[in-house]
Amino acid sequence: MRIDRDTVVTLAYELKDCDGELLEDEGATMSYLHGGYGGIFPKVETALQGSEVGHEVNLTLEPEDAFGDYEADLLRVEPRRLFPEAIEVGMRFEGVPGDEEEETRIYTITDIADDKVVVDANHPLAGERLWFKCKVTAVRRATEEELEHGHVHGEDGLSTH
Repeated sequence: MRIDRDTVVTLAYELKDCDGELLEDEGATMSYLHGGYGGIFPKVETALQGSEVGHEVNLTLEPEDAFGDYEADLLRVEPRRLFPEAIEVGMRFEGVPGDEEEETRIYTITDIADDKVVVDANHPLAGERLWFKCKVTAVRRATEEELEHGHVHGEDGLSTH
């Protein structure tokens, strides 16, 4: 079966940073719904269009192809008093970037000082060039439920939610 819109594609893949460091566990796999549903980087989806099981792709993903450019205005320094007592660097939470904004973002605590906390809403790989290598291991038609929900529901199309 060929990869086309509304197929479920399973990949064995490697994702590395620009220094060649592996960013996922060795032997990583993933399945996504092909056809613009947002389950994989668009550049990868384009490279896989029309291919079959066994096809391999090696791509360089510039920041705009992956997690976007680093946005300095998403880095904020907040008063320590706004946070619970028990916080640590690396903790993540949902918040609103400004008083007037409606869009919530996921922030990561990157530093804690006596009276300040530094939080960053950029993806940890924002601004990074990445190398993506994959091999197609399976292709199947998506179920009606997967198409309705816009994502894969696991092996054999079973819903996990």
